[in-house]
Amino acid sequence: MICEVVQDALLPLQTTINKKMKYRYTLLIALMSLCLTALDSQQIQKASKTNVLLTNATVHTITNGVMEGTDVFIKDGIIADIGKSLSPSDHLHKIDCSALHIYPGFMDGGTQLGMSEVGAVSLTNDYNEIGDMIPHMKALTAVNPNAVAIPVTRVNGVTNAMVVPSGGLFPGTAAFINLHGYTPQQMASGFEGIVLNFPSSSHFGRWDRRSEEDIKKEQKKAMKKLNDIWSELALYHKIDSSAQRSGTTIKSYEPEMKALLPAYRGEMTILIHTNKDKDILSALQWIKKTGVKAILVGVSEGYRIADSIAQANVPVITGPVQSVPGRGAARYDVAYRNASILHNAGVKVALRTNDSENVRNLPFHAGFAATYGLGVEEALKTLTINLAEMLGIADRYGSIEQGKVANLFVSDGDPFEMKTRIKHLFINGWNIPIESRHTLLYNEFLERSPGLKK
Repeated sequence: MICEVVQDALLPLQTTINKKMKYRYTLLIALMSLCLTALDSQQIQKASKTNVLLTNATVHTITNGVMEGTDVFIKDGIIADIGKSLSPSDHLHKIDCSALHIYPGFMDGGTQLGMSEVGAVSLTNDYNEIGDMIPHMKALTAVNPNAVAIPVTRVNGVTNAMVVPSGGLFPGTAAFINLHGYTPQQMASGFEGIVLNFPSSSHFGRWDRRSEEDIKKEQKKAMKKLNDIWSELALYHKIDSSAQRSGTTIKSYEPEMKALLPAYRGEMTILIHTNKDKDILSALQWIKKTGVKAILVGVSEGYRIADSIAQANVPVITGPVQSVPGRGAARYDVAYRNASILHNAGVKVALRTNDSENVRNLPFHAGFAATYGLGVEEALKTLTINLAEMLGIADRYGSIEQGKVANLFVSDGDPFEMKTRIKHLFINGWNIPIESRHTLLYNEFLERSPGLKK
């Protein structure tokens, strides 16, 4: 009886609660629908993959000159054919490229693209791990395929980038990636390289208040550590080789040594980051002494010792080009001319932005280098075939040739000009929409309502 009385008394209250909950749920669903509608309006279109025939274009092959009025046939992600008046029997989509230009996709030789979202928020940055000796930490595993900066980068014709970890002496392993894919593994392009931040004999920047004596001491200490690591690696190589001959394995857990072993044996490239002329010369001596396969990266003062680098026959990934001189007494344009001076001395040169958000500006870095002595033809090579050759992937990337991966873009003019627009973009044969957060926001506010008039 008491329970029935209590139940009857609570019935109006329960009805009121149910009405409020129903109202709240209705409001929540409405808000979610509104959010989803807003998100949908800001979503990038999905890429599509089909056989495509690009017709009647000016094709800049990079390796075989410029071909006027030429067709490019893309099939199964590969450049299947190049020529005039192609008529493949395969079911395909045709795109008229009259008065348009086709270029191989541009490639950035050094970025943190996909590993950093908001520089000021540490939780969104994944390119700098704790430790001075962590070559086994792979940048590829840290790449976010859904990073908002990737579509922003692609719409400027950049199809590939080297993602590079930073930090200590051996901060990890860099990876060369395609800028399209649903997982990091799908983005992988077949090259990984050990990163070595070569011991520096100079200040790190204006904020670096160390004395010259302290800098020399620290450099000497770092150089000793590098040489000690290499001596230990030589012993590890002997033990591992002996174990392989006897059909056994090394039981001790040493991921650092295991990661460095292919580089010691010349089976893997080392990306040696160094900038000052004295440090570059020291790095060249170390390369000669160890016999490693290396690429110099950064090399901002390469212009001072270009002949020495050329004589050593070591390729260079330099940049950023849009930068300021590292010395107070240097000319204002040394960063712009560095690539051309190195090239004229006989050094194979590629470019990097060394950026995360503004990798999209890569074509304009090359444009500066072209203007300041490199020339357009060689500047195009620094973003394409030169880097591909350095990384050992020129059989698949870096030019428009039959049988290579279909990484290319179609533009209405010179890609080094800011007024030029990319009309079509292909990565691994995927037709990538020319959309990004920037283009969506531009279009949204371009067509916004002017509001109510008073």
